[in-house]
Amino acid sequence: MNRTEDKNRAEEKAGRPPPPQHKRLSGQLKAAAGRPETLFAGIPVSPGVAIGPVFGTSEPRTEITRQKIAAADIEGERARLENAIAQSRKQVAKLRGRLAVLPEESKEEIAPLLDGYLQMLSNSRLLRGARRRIADTLLSAESAVFEEAEAIAEAIAAQALPDTADDERASIGRRAEEVREIARRLVRNLTRQPFRSFAGLPDGAILVSEGLRPADAALLDPSRLAGVATEEGGAEGHTAVMLRALGVPAVLGAVGLAHAIEPGDLAVVDGASGTVALNPSPVRLAAARRAVTAFARERQKLARFRRLPAETLDGEAVELQANLELPVELPLIAQSGAQGIGLLRTEFLFMNREGVPDEDTQTESYRAVVEAMGGDPVTIRVLDWGGEKEIDALSSEGIVPEAADPNPALGLRGIRLLLRRVALFETQLAAILRAAAAGPVRVMLPMITNVAEVREARVIYERVARRLRRRGERLPEKLPPLGIMIETPGAALSSDALALEADFFAIGTNDLTAYTLAVDRAETELAELYDPMHPAVLRLVQFATEAALRMRMPVSVCGEIAANPRLTPLLLGLGVRSFSMNAGAVPRVKQAVRAVEIDTCARFARRVMEQSDPSAIRDLVMAFGRTTPD
Repeated sequence: MNRTEDKNRAEEKAGRPPPPQHKRLSGQLKAAAGRPETLFAGIPVSPGVAIGPVFGTSEPRTEITRQKIAAADIEGERARLENAIAQSRKQVAKLRGRLAVLPEESKEEIAPLLDGYLQMLSNSRLLRGARRRIADTLLSAESAVFEEAEAIAEAIAAQALPDTADDERASIGRRAEEVREIARRLVRNLTRQPFRSFAGLPDGAILVSEGLRPADAALLDPSRLAGVATEEGGAEGHTAVMLRALGVPAVLGAVGLAHAIEPGDLAVVDGASGTVALNPSPVRLAAARRAVTAFARERQKLARFRRLPAETLDGEAVELQANLELPVELPLIAQSGAQGIGLLRTEFLFMNREGVPDEDTQTESYRAVVEAMGGDPVTIRVLDWGGEKEIDALSSEGIVPEAADPNPALGLRGIRLLLRRVALFETQLAAILRAAAAGPVRVMLPMITNVAEVREARVIYERVARRLRRRGERLPEKLPPLGIMIETPGAALSSDALALEADFFAIGTNDLTAYTLAVDRAETELAELYDPMHPAVLRLVQFATEAALRMRMPVSVCGEIAANPRLTPLLLGLGVRSFSMNAGAVPRVKQAVRAVEIDTCARFARRVMEQSDPSAIRDLVMAFGRTTPD
């Protein structure tokens, strides 16, 4: 809660309406009088409503021209690059030092990103490539940095094909942007071009610009800033993550806004709906003032859920866990109140490196995550490589073919690759088992379609454990459970047999929906056919859940269905008691859990499963949601 919200709450408790920033805003209203209200639609990235005068800022343009050098200048250009690297490291370290003024939760969110920047300014692929380009192609230092960064970023972005899951696509975009961000900083230092400054930002203003870099966001003081609105950017980038961590209402991607503002303009930023009102009407301004107070109340309410147990009205305990794409997201999990990690994707360890990480490197990474969870369980999914995930380290070492599979969704991916590249599989299993000495761990196998795959994987798993024990490694007395993802119709329909071989199920509803309906959710023309509430998808979820329950075996649901609080009663009614989702969804799903009784959910699920029309199912879900508190 920011200082304005604190003051509003105090005024409200004293029986007075919250002051709508009267003294400051009255002058702004007079200054803006006569200019018509203009609405801009953008992307909501950080919830809350902000009211304040606009403060426009633009990023100085970085001009890059491809410059060649003489062979005699190679050492000089290398020296210029090293000086820029050293200067950039000092700047990022200074940014990190500024975090001391931020709330602890914000600090924990932003610090890992800046630490990542510092690592990239060490002996990274970007710097090694830039040095090679200076020597081999006789490029100037800035040209070498720019071209190497673009090559790396494009290679990373190419990993996102049409059937790539949304959260994985967002992660790929963030990794590509990290490379470009460091390159921009290096180029500015090489060319002595200025960085953006926020020195003139007045208290209570709304920052408006064409774009905002993550490093710029790290310079913002949330206690002085009312809100942020930009013309560029999206909901999943690092800038959006940092603005959410700062708790600043923000809208990105509001096209035309930065070019429309004038001195003296007033703005209302609605970070939930994604709208920006320039020179709002008196009616809109009054509504915005009420929304500021309402949002403060709602945030207080959801914050309380972090400490409350996830249990239904009739006392049924439900496990709510978080998915983890990158270690930088760990603070979000701590803030959400999740009971562990239900899906740790390990692909991040294999990305952006020249070679496959060895056992010690992987052990260190997994152990860090396990220790950070402080005794809460961590489910680690082994490498889920597919044709849509181009991992240079795997192709360069001949582990996977260099040419992409023409149909990656149906080709060599997940467990199919690992069982053909046993050394790769054994190294990862050994690292996970060693990390399991630091806390509770579960191991999950991706893309299982038949019983033989589970049996073969378990033989390898137990063989690796025996080898580690012989070499004196400390392992848990009882090996971590070995479970599987149910993400194809074949696996769901074979779940009775698979339940005899696996220790737990995790139903991956994103891929299950795509495979069941033969629809790529990224295909715009067919987007309406991608429907997790299709009766075929729900019946497969029900079949797999019931197979697990008959064996008294743990079963969880992950993916978009798990994160949707309107579907929580349906899943509870089908017998699901464990959910894994993005960390931000945990409080609202917990709120949904605490608002229902299991018997009511079971009756509701029976009504839903009698339907054959997806639209009828959707109507039932929405109607049920209106009968429970939001």
